[in-house]
Amino acid sequence: MDTKELLKKVRKIEIKTRRLSDHIFGGEYHSTFKGRGMTFSEVRQYQYGDDVRNIDWNVTARTNEPHIKVFEEERELTMMLMVDISGSELFGTVNQFKNEIVTEIAATLAFSATQNNDKIGLILFSDEVELYIPPKKGRSHVLRIIRELIEFHPKSKNTNVAEALKFLSNVMKKKAIVFVLSDFIADDYNHTLKIAARKHDVTGIRIYDKHEETIPNLGMVQMQDEETGELMLVNTASKSVRINYGKFYNEKVNYYKDSFNKAGAGVIDCRVDESYVKKLLGYFKRRG
Repeated sequence: MDTKELLKKVRKIEIKTRRLSDHIFGGEYHSTFKGRGMTFSEVRQYQYGDDVRNIDWNVTARTNEPHIKVFEEERELTMMLMVDISGSELFGTVNQFKNEIVTEIAATLAFSATQNNDKIGLILFSDEVELYIPPKKGRSHVLRIIRELIEFHPKSKNTNVAEALKFLSNVMKKKAIVFVLSDFIADDYNHTLKIAARKHDVTGIRIYDKHEETIPNLGMVQMQDEETGELMLVNTASKSVRINYGKFYNEKVNYYKDSFNKAGAGVIDCRVDESYVKKLLGYFKRRG
């Protein structure tokens, strides 16, 4: 992809996702993810209806007029976007590939955080951490994140969620809002997830295509595993093949939901042909 085409794509995603974050998610994000506490802002004269517990007795005694302390939320937070860029993200049968939806969701979340003056960082992972961008503020930083999501080429096509979560725990010493975006066709990450969720506010966003859930009866079909590259002939007419695939897929989905729920983390399911806007908004409202 040349620079001109890349910039055009980045701009297109910015326009769409910034509009969403400005008009829909900004306020919901702010009310869902609270700051670290309250910090002193100023002293002003007491007004009818003010909480008497906030009266500043020293200033009141000096001025002979009641004054109160005003506090405001210590707002600054850090958001970490953890994005699966393994081979299985390059799947899609409707309007978009999974990785395109992932990019839009990540950009929407990033602009929502920027609107609240929070820092945003990025971890791109396959079966290893492929790229780490430390948290920073500002539009130009978010545009860099979007560029990487569009054009980054991973060294590996495999997935290891546990490795990415371990990296997160090592680099993020203070509490962060963490979104893990993946199809979660993986396992063996429940222990590292529990460790990460003890310190951070973690949410898993599972992006999937409806045609991944079951194999249709199409007879003998050559299929390729996007993560291993292996080609195989699959007899989709076989009922046992279709049943076994369904079991395999459901095991991964159930493992994802059980692992996140037991760790006290949030879960969002986004199918590529459904509105991720409704899913995110519903999640924010439930948590707010």
